[in-house]
Amino acid sequence: MTESSPINTMKTSPASAVLGSVPFNAGRLAFGVHRAALGALAFAAFSAFTGCEAPPAVPSGAEEQHAELTLREGDVIKISFPGAPNLDVAPQPIRRDGKVTLPIVGEITAVGLTPIELQGQLLKLLADQLQSKEVVVTVESSAFSVFVDGRVLRPGKIVTDHPVTVLEAIMEAGGFDYGKADTERILVIRHKIGSKGYDYITIDLKQVLDGKKTDLFYLAPGDVVHVPEKFTWF
Repeated sequence: MTESSPINTMKTSPASAVLGSVPFNAGRLAFGVHRAALGALAFAAFSAFTGCEAPPAVPSGAEEQHAELTLREGDVIKISFPGAPNLDVAPQPIRRDGKVTLPIVGEITAVGLTPIELQGQLLKLLADQLQSKEVVVTVESSAFSVFVDGRVLRPGKIVTDHPVTVLEAIMEAGGFDYGKADTERILVIRHKIGSKGYDYITIDLKQVLDGKKTDLFYLAPGDVVHVPEKFTWF
């Protein structure tokens, strides 16, 4: 509820206006402005003291999948040479040993590289054979696995070739065991890139199931989704 300005709510007669109501109203206005300024300063000081700021965003697997795609086992890639179409390689999956085969180069490791990094390696290997220094690596499809366990109907491994949210992965695992699942404390266990540790991220899916607006949380390759059992007294 906002407080109306005194200068807008105060009623005066024509006589009182002539007799000096204008200075009075100006004083009231000055007081109101002064009070508003003090309020703004107090709020700014409180914010600075308490460190009020937007809460940090929950990391999403979609950022990892779309920012810089790293090639993985099972990815299907196509290698083409715009200046030498006769060297083009048909789409092929990256094998379990992490390699693909090119007719001229032979076997080359692709797992762990980005498409741009693989292009750079191919340019070095074929530098003497290419008049046009162009190589294009295209990811035709990118399949990856996540794992769902806990209070779901069909726990296990989920393989997908497109970004998948926590809720979608749980639905792929048969959905919640609603009599036992704690939908407010879904745990996503994610391996930290470049380390031996894990990140533990808690997701409240009850808000989604209740129809409340929430941000989508996408899984990253290798994520484990654990649906805990809800606590009951009996």
